[in-house]
Amino acid sequence: MNDEYIEIELEEEPIELCKLLKVLDLVEGGGQAKNLISEGYVGVNHEICTIKRKKLYSGDVLEFDGEWFQLTLSEDATPAQRPVQNTQPEVTKTSTTETTPAKSKRKRTKKPKVDEKTGRRPISFG
Repeated sequence: MNDEYIEIELEEEPIELCKLLKVLDLVEGGGQAKNLISEGYVGVNHEICTIKRKKLYSGDVLEFDGEWFQLTLSEDATPAQRPVQNTQPEVTKTSTTETTPAKSKRKRTKKPKVDEKTGRRPISFG
């Protein structure tokens, strides 16, 4: 472990980024934490993170206010399975009209414009 990191021991994982900032008393409240994250003042794993509820696991590195924090898991805690990240680029379709059939329009029944008995137009709420 590097000496420049402050070690943070997690009792359970994952923990959301905004909650971690509150627990460590780096911010006054959750609103301030979310604001600082969205403005780009927080780094996770050597990249700026703007995801307020990003899930952090043991081994992740948090950077805030010039300090570096290394997350570790306590001995009695059970490690959580990290979600698999999609490394393949998304395939975008160039034309959707050729591959998918056109949507059928909903058929409406024609209602009388004026009621025969009262001479008034009917009101539809749907």
